[in-house]
Amino acid sequence: MANSPSGETVTERLVRILETFDTDRTVQTATEIGRRADLPSSTAHRMVADLVECGLLERDEDQRVRLGMRLWELALRGSRALRLRQAALPFMERVQARVREHTQLAVLENGETLFLERLSHPKAGANITRIAGRLPLHASSSGLVLLAYGPEELRERVLAGPLEAVSPETVTDPARLRRVLAGIRRDGVVVAPGSVEAVSTGVAVPVREAREGVIAALSVVLPRHAPTRPAVEELRAAASGISAAFATQRP
Repeated sequence: MANSPSGETVTERLVRILETFDTDRTVQTATEIGRRADLPSSTAHRMVADLVECGLLERDEDQRVRLGMRLWELALRGSRALRLRQAALPFMERVQARVREHTQLAVLENGETLFLERLSHPKAGANITRIAGRLPLHASSSGLVLLAYGPEELRERVLAGPLEAVSPETVTDPARLRRVLAGIRRDGVVVAPGSVEAVSTGVAVPVREAREGVIAALSVVLPRHAPTRPAVEELRAAASGISAAFATQRP
């Protein structure tokens, strides 16, 4: 794609526009989009209009802009994430029904933990994660699993810091984090009390695929002092089932 006077490609600017939307900011004006995407107002209005015309963005009756259904449609076509989520859901539902707490599926995406799915019980405890939400890899049980089994280059980059504290108990000491990751690879599970919220304990296991290694993390978020062994057993059984189901869906 052609470059702008700043040297950016059109594609880079389009991505910046789309990235101004998040789970807390679902509707914006074109002016707000331009400011957050660091684009000239005229450029932002023109590009937003183009995206609306092709359906990737939509306008409401007040001329505010939201992500369009066509973007959702295109994202799901042949999506590996969708196939993984479809394979996982029956097993996640069983875990959630038995543990009766938040059950989550997460993947490694661009150096962060991306949550693909979350099931919750009405009486489940605190949990800040959301579907399509992200957290630093070192800051949740799911992320710790993905980091432990991820590429060595990524692991060393994260360990080099800085390690942000999401809660007072998030592991931010590189030496300690290295030991935690080694323990995950040894035991195939992590129990992380207070790493995201003081009142909760995250428990996570890897979801494996024969040719690709660990492709996801399956986790539950328990009340801080709840027993973890039953959850670990449920998660391990579910992760095995997800791996087998996903294998049958490969294109």
